[in-house]
Amino acid sequence: MQRATPAISRRAGNGPKSLADCGSFATLARKADALEALDRALRQTLPSPLREQVRFANLRNDRLVFLASSPGWASRLRLMQTQILAAAHAIGTCASSVTVKVVPPPPAAMTPDRSKPLSPAAAAHLRAAAASFTDPEWRVLFLELASFAETADSPLPGTD
Repeated sequence: MQRATPAISRRAGNGPKSLADCGSFATLARKADALEALDRALRQTLPSPLREQVRFANLRNDRLVFLASSPGWASRLRLMQTQILAAAHAIGTCASSVTVKVVPPPPAAMTPDRSKPLSPAAAAHLRAAAASFTDPEWRVLFLELASFAETADSPLPGTD
């Protein structure tokens, strides 16, 4: 009879960690503060247009990991690898390479269209439906909805 061996994860060391392996909240906050300080220090050495398009993400082993908003900005940052590593060494960070990942910015939040006014025909249907209800609450609600109908003398949206 053969014994079953425990399943071994193929992604040992990669992927999400359990909460117990992450340490305390204070430890995570200190690490986040340290990464934020390193981000500020390293990006301040970059030229202005590039500085706004990249962000320092992590120090993993001896690699500085940056995120760039497009492949073009990632290429420009890779060309500055020597300067970035020199700046890292000057502030006491041990790093031997720079990795740049392209992460496009999230799409701009779209503002929803203003609600469209109710047409007179729709209002007439709502009034007809209200008249057919025996429940007074429903009747009042449908008549209230019908009151939002666009009238011929109401201003166009946005021309108040």
